[in-house]
Amino acid sequence: MDRDEQQAAAVQQARWLAELAQAIDRAQRLARALESSKQDAAEAAAINQRLEAIRLEVDALRRAGRASVRRPIDPFWTGFTPWNRRRAD
Repeated sequence: MDRDEQQAAAVQQARWLAELAQAIDRAQRLARALESSKQDAAEAAAINQRLEAIRLEVDALRRAGRASVRRPIDPFWTGFTPWNRRRAD
């Protein structure tokens, strides 16, 4: 997989995870509404807890995905290492 394919895959994964996070948010709002309606409140609370755990997992995946996308380093900046400097005696 070349760099462009990796970038495209990372963008696609980020988009999918963002859509998933939105769907989880909507599901949590529905579970909270069921909880407050007192109908099956215990079951709705359990569902909301499971959704919260899933939301945390998705957030972790989103953060990890951002860290894995690497940008190329401009060769200009690679010349500033201490071991490449010449002493001016």
